[in-house]
Amino acid sequence: LTLIMGFKEEIAKIFKEAREKQGLTQEEVAKKAKVSVNYYARIERADPMPRGDVVNRIAKALGTKINLPL
Repeated sequence: LTLIMGFKEEIAKIFKEAREKQGLTQEEVAKKAKVSVNYYARIERADPMPRGDVVNRIAKALGTKINLPL
């Protein structure tokens, strides 16, 4: 459980930094990743633990890679 909690915070940090570095809005990333803006904003706040397919879609939208723990 601790691993998952730390992982979602790490995902949030990576996604937010990548988005801001590219000058994208949360809405733009959400649209590219085919998720709602509200859900994407919650991911950036480390609120939910997103499913692996969602992590992959957002990472692809941001042009970054995330290594998911097993």
